[in-house]
Amino acid sequence: MKQNYSLFFSKILILSLLFTINTKGQDVSLYQQFNGRYDFTFLGNTMNPVENTFQGTPAIFTTSSATLTLQPNDVVEKAFLYWAGCGTGDFNVKLNGVDITAQRTFSNVLQTQFNFFSAFTDITSQIQSTGNGNYTLSDLDVTSFINLHSQNSTNFAGWAIVVVYYNPNLPLNQLNVYDGLQAVSQVQNQLNITLNSLNVIDNNDAKIGFLAWEGDVGLSNNETLSINGNILSNTLNPPTNAFNGTNTITNSTDLYNMDLDIYSIQNNIAIGDTSADIQMTSNQDFVMINAIVSKLNSQLPDATISIDVTNQACNSNILLVDFTVYNLNSTEILPAGTPISIYANVEFIEYTETLTPIPIDGSWSDQISILLPFDIPANFDLQFVVDDIGTGVGIVTEINENNNVDLQAIIQNSSPSFNKLDDLVSCNEGLTKGTFNFSHYEDLVKTDFNQIANFYTTIDDALNQTNPIFNTSNFAANSTPQEIYIRLENENCYGFTSFFLTTKKCPPTVYNYVSGNFDGYNDGFFIEGLRDIFLNFEVKIYNRWGKWLWTGNQSKPDWDGYVENGVDEKYAPAGTYYYVVFLNDPDYNEPLVGFLYLTR
Repeated sequence: MKQNYSLFFSKILILSLLFTINTKGQDVSLYQQFNGRYDFTFLGNTMNPVENTFQGTPAIFTTSSATLTLQPNDVVEKAFLYWAGCGTGDFNVKLNGVDITAQRTFSNVLQTQFNFFSAFTDITSQIQSTGNGNYTLSDLDVTSFINLHSQNSTNFAGWAIVVVYYNPNLPLNQLNVYDGLQAVSQVQNQLNITLNSLNVIDNNDAKIGFLAWEGDVGLSNNETLSINGNILSNTLNPPTNAFNGTNTITNSTDLYNMDLDIYSIQNNIAIGDTSADIQMTSNQDFVMINAIVSKLNSQLPDATISIDVTNQACNSNILLVDFTVYNLNSTEILPAGTPISIYANVEFIEYTETLTPIPIDGSWSDQISILLPFDIPANFDLQFVVDDIGTGVGIVTEINENNNVDLQAIIQNSSPSFNKLDDLVSCNEGLTKGTFNFSHYEDLVKTDFNQIANFYTTIDDALNQTNPIFNTSNFAANSTPQEIYIRLENENCYGFTSFFLTTKKCPPTVYNYVSGNFDGYNDGFFIEGLRDIFLNFEVKIYNRWGKWLWTGNQSKPDWDGYVENGVDEKYAPAGTYYYVVFLNDPDYNEPLVGFLYLTR
């Protein structure tokens, strides 16, 4: 087939001029890691009818197909769809007629007018449901951009699916999926990408796959792909034309302006490596890397830990913690004796270790009682660190050494603060009895509106929350001093305070009317607040001429008109009489003096 080589070389000249402006995109970095009996494959297709460098008239498809062929024991674990093209982006496509919307997008800009895009969606459920067979991507439309991009032969579109699958017969591997959108070009003719989070235990059958866009088979000017300084090549990809429209899975050479290439790298990495350096060069061709997948044989545990439940008794420095150690996303058993260190605000306070081996995808739970230092703050961060001997150093080689910590903020169960309350004083109602109103103390004692206060007559009742005082506005104390206990609770704990109920001898009240007719009403000379209060009182009754008639005290009943030592009459007649009450109390030095009326 004849080619228009004059057109071809004119496009190359334009392309070289445009590449004087560097491109800008998103760095390729780790997206997801898989540890277990996993491997990967690619499928996908271009939308270009021919390589863009050889197009006389720009043209592009909106639909193309590819076939997925897995073995009977292969089980799809994950499937990631990438689609890309020239222009600012088409982020809504169809796969086998199912609408797909981009979940993540990437972009790259050449000069200020030549835009490129890539889009990503996790299509695991669709691939798991459909399985092997033909897949057709449609509605990928970049037609509005191909005339502009054909000026520098960068008009393209295509799609690919990265399939991660499980097979019980596979060795234990570590798969890393990296993605972004970085480019190499004539001016920016070297691109370096570091693949982190590797763990090379065995380099046997190690391989790496690349999803790249816009490579041209006709441009092979120092276009190299290296790992750790070693140039990669195979029968489809020459050492100086790494990205040339090929598909390693199908051995296709007509994957125009896109590449699905897989290389063996078992001789290019070393046991113990934790990263790999990818280097691309190009003195002419413009190539964008969208995704990289690495597969390494890896048999390692991966310890993680969680703080499940914490429980601290009120006002105790003992913290009871339930925790679980996991060995998820691993390829080897986590051995017994894996150390666990416990920190409070980064201060080491306790050490323990796993007691049994933890299988792949397994876990082990335990409980530990931690004695907290007395100087630990009321609020602190509790950290459990698995594979740590207490110095930040571990003894187990793991797939991921940076996921061994769980942290939980702890608020210690300390008693609530409270306001000090004054003792309450009431009048002595006899034998130190008294009636008190302390309903307002419920609010006065609190330092926080959310605290709960309850009143009790004994500390045991307060501890056990039994027999609370309900009538705080009219509480009768049968004897005083009476101590009242308050149980004050906050969200996490409780505490106690108390106050005393005391009585005092209030001035007595004299009722100076005596009926003396023995009808049960006002039959005696009654003085309220006298009996059982002023125990040494003495009452003397006189007639109006000052003659003494009667003397009473605590042991005698109230005067009912009886005349002691009377000669003519035993009871005094109706009339006015006088009383003198000696309280005989140091607080009341003066007697109570007055008159009373006696009727018959």
